[in-house]
Amino acid sequence: MSWARRVANALGGRKRRTGFEQYRGRESRPPLGLLIGPSALDRWRDYPADGLTPGRLADILRAADEGAVDQAMALFEQMEEKDGHLYSVANTRRRAVTGLRWQIESAADVREGVDRGPADEAADYCREVLAGIDRFDETLQHLSLALGRNIALAENVWDFQKGELRLVDVVPVDFGRVAFGELGEPRVLTGSAPYDGIALPPAKFIVHTPHAVSGHPMRGGLLRVSALSYLGKHFAMKDWMVFAEVFGMPVRVARYEPSATAQEKRELLSMLQAMGTDASAIFSKAVELQMFEAGHGTGSPPYEGMCAFFNREISKAWLGQTLTVETSGETGTYAAAVIHNEVRLDLRQDDLGKEARTIRRDVLAPLTRMRFGPGVPVPFFRRPLDPPRDLRELADVLSAAVNDLRLAVPVRWAYDALGIPPAREGEAVLRGTSPADSLVRAEPNAGP
Repeated sequence: MSWARRVANALGGRKRRTGFEQYRGRESRPPLGLLIGPSALDRWRDYPADGLTPGRLADILRAADEGAVDQAMALFEQMEEKDGHLYSVANTRRRAVTGLRWQIESAADVREGVDRGPADEAADYCREVLAGIDRFDETLQHLSLALGRNIALAENVWDFQKGELRLVDVVPVDFGRVAFGELGEPRVLTGSAPYDGIALPPAKFIVHTPHAVSGHPMRGGLLRVSALSYLGKHFAMKDWMVFAEVFGMPVRVARYEPSATAQEKRELLSMLQAMGTDASAIFSKAVELQMFEAGHGTGSPPYEGMCAFFNREISKAWLGQTLTVETSGETGTYAAAVIHNEVRLDLRQDDLGKEARTIRRDVLAPLTRMRFGPGVPVPFFRRPLDPPRDLRELADVLSAAVNDLRLAVPVRWAYDALGIPPAREGEAVLRGTSPADSLVRAEPNAGP
């Protein structure tokens, strides 16, 4: 049975042309159900960061450029697991976006000249569908990982509900399932195509690539930029740990008689080595033992400075600055940190715009076309970003706008801007300045 006939039967034989029937070309039909289901192989992972060398890192990145991204994805995951500073700045960058609430706005509220009736109806429908998907916020968090990897996929799950084709779920796609074709187009690995993967069906996948660069998508992403700093810091930390182990122990020197045999020399060396952990040993009277205390060198080791340098490089790559992450205690640090934080807010605004474009293109547009057809304006995805305000100053401006300039200020906006919830009917509210009328009851139509 054809898809159009299935839709017609589900609608009970109604003659009304649905949006899906208007947009029913074969290339626009998303497969029903979950295409990329869980697999036992998803539990297995590689550990390319163990024993990583500069040559090995270059090979992994070069292979990713050629389309083999499995080692690069595993490396990026390990980098965040093994480097606390990288994990911190990466989460700071991502949570600056995912920590904000999201909303669906009608196209008539964003662009002029748009017919409000169909635009509002499409926005209400998309809002209703996304509100019914429990894992949508989880999927948005998964898509935010593309800031580091430059790509993140999620699958739109379509099914028939309430007599129509609806989006019933949005499922994150494991990074181990991501592949690329010869032209750099994203593909997904399935049980039937475990090596080359399959092309992405229309309206079936969300593809978020925030760092648009010319060439292959894997040439972008902040984790790739951070890879060299991560490797340098890894080597510095390793040498620092070896140095700390030796630096904290006294140097043990034992002198033996010239007539000592080879067996006696081996036994003496074994005793010195045992003292590293036991701190006790027995020697012949003919053996002279000396202990030289460590830590009296004049120069400090360079390892801490190297690690701090690589941390600053990672902070600049992810946050555009360093003073909101690290402070040196110098004069003027607070003022400089305020300026640096404004730079970080610019990055967040850019991330918000890229996320909004992806969700509108890969979620809201298919939802609108499937329900209403291609002629209805697609709503917009937004995360409101309200800058901090001085409430006293805002109240003065609001008073001047209403009383002096006679501007028509929406009541709902005033409540939201001042952070005051509207009163419910019959609820006690504060009103006026005299004791007689300071406590009254909310009128039936009070509030917005």
